[in-house]
Amino acid sequence: MRIGVFTDSTLNLSLEDSLDRYVDWGIEAVEIGTGNFSPAPHLNLAEMLADADARKRLLATLERRGLTLSALNCSGNPIHPRKDVAAHDSGVIRDTIRLASELGIDRIVTMSGCPGAPGGGEHPNWVTFTWPDHFNELLQWQWDEVITPYWRETAAFAKAHGVLLCFEMHPGMSVYNTASLLRLRAAAGESIAANLDPSHLWWQGMDPLEVVRALGPAVGFVHAKDTRIDPRNTAINGCLDTTMPQVPGRMPWVFRAVGYGHGESWWRDFVSVLRMEGYDGVLSIEQEDPLMGLEEGTRKAAEFLKPILFVG
Repeated sequence: MRIGVFTDSTLNLSLEDSLDRYVDWGIEAVEIGTGNFSPAPHLNLAEMLADADARKRLLATLERRGLTLSALNCSGNPIHPRKDVAAHDSGVIRDTIRLASELGIDRIVTMSGCPGAPGGGEHPNWVTFTWPDHFNELLQWQWDEVITPYWRETAAFAKAHGVLLCFEMHPGMSVYNTASLLRLRAAAGESIAANLDPSHLWWQGMDPLEVVRALGPAVGFVHAKDTRIDPRNTAINGCLDTTMPQVPGRMPWVFRAVGYGHGESWWRDFVSVLRMEGYDGVLSIEQEDPLMGLEEGTRKAAEFLKPILFVG
């Protein structure tokens, strides 16, 4: 298992400056954003697709530093009820699949997206409870008419290109927990897997270790990001929170750099359970800790993970 990083974690730096720091910090692999929710400061998707020499230069830039490309990230909402948004995000996902194939990598990180309602409208509708009955009816319509048909077609496209779709199980998306990930995988095939990011599981009340055990071979990629649950704020308002971004001390939960929400013992267990379930790939650091700068949080996460992964 290797330490990696999602390069959006150092948005303040150029790609080459980021890579130089990663080498200094003991990071071995990079995941690069290609668009949609990522501002994609480190890669021009259209240029990379059109120019074989640009692809060669990117791979050479990594190779000179002893780094590998672990994944491309194009998380977005390709089933958004606004057709222009859906078409844009879907196009980025398909182009990212094509680029991954051209670059010789076999997985991308994305999200399932979330549709709206049968009557139209401009906003996604995330259903989290099935009562009153109209919520259950909406949920069934979303899966039958939008989610499953779109992802069956896109998973087949990914499979034809030798690419695994690794879904971040994220609140606000149709795939947000173990059951919804497995539901989509059962419907669309084994080209669907999970990007296991424990930070989004904790504040939903899940145990990431049990999620890994339940998913088994369906874990296709892993993000390394922590969350601290504030017991007092959670006791008052629970973790279903709409105040983000807010002063961290007033929130029921807050993203933290690895090791600042859960200690070394937990992260050792996490690495061990991943290995027991057959995952021996990259732990890709994602820095979203509001109490640290981008470089500081990324560096501290790498320093924390290094002895746990026995990186020499």
